[in-house]
Amino acid sequence: MAGTTNRRDGAGRVGWWVTRARWLLVGVVVVAAVLVGNVQPTAVAADVIDHAVLSAFVAIRTPWLTQAARAVGVLSNPAPLGMFGVWWATLAVLVIWRRWRHLLVAAVAMFVVSLGSITASDVFHRPRPLGMEVLGPWTETALPSMPMAFLTATLVTALYTLVPAGRPRDRGKLVVAGLLGVTALSRFYLAQEEPFDVVFAVVAGVAIPLAAFGMFVPNESSPVSYRRGRTAHLDVTGARHDAIAHALEEQLGVIPVTIKPFNLEGSGSSTPLRVTVKGDPETYLFTKLYSATHLRSDRWYKLGRTVLYGQLEDEKAFNIVRRLVQYEDYLLRLMRDAGLPVPSPYGVVEITPEREYLLMTEFLDGGREIGEVDVDDDLIDQGLGVVRQLWEAGLAHRDLKPANLMVRDRRLYLIDSAFGELRPSPWRQAVDLGNMMLVLALGDQPGTGVRTGLPAVLGGGDHRGVRGHPRPHDALPAAPDDARPGSRPARRVHRPAARAAAPDPHPALDRAPGGADRRAGDRVVPLTIIVLGILAPI
Repeated sequence: MAGTTNRRDGAGRVGWWVTRARWLLVGVVVVAAVLVGNVQPTAVAADVIDHAVLSAFVAIRTPWLTQAARAVGVLSNPAPLGMFGVWWATLAVLVIWRRWRHLLVAAVAMFVVSLGSITASDVFHRPRPLGMEVLGPWTETALPSMPMAFLTATLVTALYTLVPAGRPRDRGKLVVAGLLGVTALSRFYLAQEEPFDVVFAVVAGVAIPLAAFGMFVPNESSPVSYRRGRTAHLDVTGARHDAIAHALEEQLGVIPVTIKPFNLEGSGSSTPLRVTVKGDPETYLFTKLYSATHLRSDRWYKLGRTVLYGQLEDEKAFNIVRRLVQYEDYLLRLMRDAGLPVPSPYGVVEITPEREYLLMTEFLDGGREIGEVDVDDDLIDQGLGVVRQLWEAGLAHRDLKPANLMVRDRRLYLIDSAFGELRPSPWRQAVDLGNMMLVLALGDQPGTGVRTGLPAVLGGGDHRGVRGHPRPHDALPAAPDDARPGSRPARRVHRPAARAAAPDPHPALDRAPGGADRRAGDRVVPLTIIVLGILAPI
């Protein structure tokens, strides 16, 4: 463990120095640009150096070299085979592979590069090379080189969104460097730009996308891969396995024998594990591994829902991993104290402060998903009773699905409270009921069918069961109303019934108050940024 820690610390120090060196280079180039654009002695010195370099290229001009330079520099032209072709091809691949995070970050990065280049051009007003014939097209002022800034940002974006990390990306960096170098030489030969203009544009075109991808879609949480699968599941072998075992023994006092992934296909927001604990006999614990990867996934998930649907109820992203785990542990304990059938919580285990945590619970040994068992009258009563208990406790689960409903010894258990909510709106409560009834209907025996049990659960009627025959009154208790002690008139659970009876264009969405106008307004800013970023090279 000590050796592993040292290696991690060493790698972290190397990464720290690389990052600082990168930003130091950007700072030096920006300061140099300010000096060249505003301080006359510095501007004169830069002009002398640039003029000498371009004079060397002008001296070797020949007709065939001119044709070759124009052909080589096609990438810097806004043509179908130039930078626009690369940009639109990159966006097409991102859409096909549904890399929405990379698409959003790429659009914003390109927007920032465009805005920064236009602003710098308006500020510096550096002229084109003097005393030389410019053989190619050009627009705007010379500093920075707009075509080179856009081309660099486009190639870097394509590299970090389309090429997997490792050896392929390392080789891609050489290809990008070669393309930029050849394009820059062609523009020097044609006297379209001077060396300092190109250097400033290339540094800006590299630094801004790299910073955006490193901050918002790092390879650890959003790897580029062409194999379909979930990115939420972390590798629990090697150093991470040893760290988990050490933390379990130190903080819970248990000695793990094996730590293996469990039911990965049913989880997309964490890495579920089954821990075999040493003893006589050996027992099992269930744990969910949360890391900074899952925190970023939670942020992107909620941002995507906000972009698509507007502001939703209780859709605030967590800021740190510890809060994410604390929230789920707290909701699980609330459900347990309310008498709901949930696994017993055993606390939170810290692996790496503020980065990796374990949520420990009871392992339902022998439990099966409700979709794998026959749903009879008793399970239907238990399922609807669970919804009633949630209502009476002032809770909403918000993620009722077959993977989160386990059956052991014909008893129904509710798992995964990560999306739970305290004091939800009536609409959230109605969504829980609808989801539960849908799950029960899918697992019901063929030929019998599940009839609408909404009136019986919400109160009123003759309290007949969901199959239509009488059931005991306590199997489906009446909904709370003004006559029940301790109830609040403003929280009548029967209010969703009126909403459920009316058609809704988005019945699966659990919306907060505000209406369509508010949701449309919430979409304007993020969608505008995306569109501007995509259209930035134009």
